[in-house]
Amino acid sequence: MSLDTLLTELNDPASAVHATDLTSLSRLHGVERERFLGAWRTMSVQRRRDIIDRLADLTEDNVELDFDQVFLIGLVDDDVQVRAESVKGLWEYEGDDLVGVLVRLLDDPEAIVRAEAALGLGRFLLRAELEGRDDGLTEPAETALRRVALDESELVEVRGRAIEAIGVRTKEWVRDLIEDAYASGDRRLSISAVHAMGRNADPGWLPTIIEEMHNDDTEMRFEAAMAAGAIGDEDAVADLSALTAEDDAEVQEAAIAALGQIGGPAARSVLHAVAAESRDQRVIEAVSDALSEADFTEDPLGLRPPLDLLIDDDEDDA
Repeated sequence: MSLDTLLTELNDPASAVHATDLTSLSRLHGVERERFLGAWRTMSVQRRRDIIDRLADLTEDNVELDFDQVFLIGLVDDDVQVRAESVKGLWEYEGDDLVGVLVRLLDDPEAIVRAEAALGLGRFLLRAELEGRDDGLTEPAETALRRVALDESELVEVRGRAIEAIGVRTKEWVRDLIEDAYASGDRRLSISAVHAMGRNADPGWLPTIIEEMHNDDTEMRFEAAMAAGAIGDEDAVADLSALTAEDDAEVQEAAIAALGQIGGPAARSVLHAVAAESRDQRVIEAVSDALSEADFTEDPLGLRPPLDLLIDDDEDDA
């Protein structure tokens, strides 16, 4: 469908627009972007919400599609849902121009937008940490997140997201921030602190994380399992093994996924045992994904021969 035809249909409230038709909005630039922007401003709120939601689904199914220009337009929309979902839609966007926008959105009047902006800045800081960047963009991002994390007048849900986001930075004040949040006595901040421990990837957090795997709080156990996987230390295998028998499906799957991230003989042994003992297809699929993750962790270039080839070679030698 041509862009002109699509825009005509989008502006018609009675027109049912199919998700596949929206692929015309991929890689908008120049004049096409301006034409879309003009049409966007005349659409109903519900239509704008539907577009953002459907584009987000399309990008999950097809990585070749690029709706970044639409999501960037959505960041300054009048509607809170459009703004929040647009931040999510930009999860792979690497342009430095987004940082300043997200910093401003930390002062958005709606808490859900502030929380999503914090997580968006966390994705930027993760890339910066991996690249060893500490430049004129990382400093304002860190400062803004630190301000939100320490602001006792802010909702704890937003403060928690800021702590999670900034946890990826390996600086002493970040560690202090995580420790203070964990010891705050506030359930939400403590859970976010454990999440941040995983992002921080310091094995020194492991004793605390293992302890929280036995917490009565289901969400805390989930975050502890995820954090253990992110750190990737084999010392967590035994406690993660216990969580694979959890009644809560999300905790169970988090433990299985974490074992895949850790990899190694001990984790693999647990995963094979879980698959052998379960008749639940959900669990079996989770174990399969975890074993694939372990394969990649241990052999990222795919240089190790498949197991069946190794067996054939041994039989031939015999």
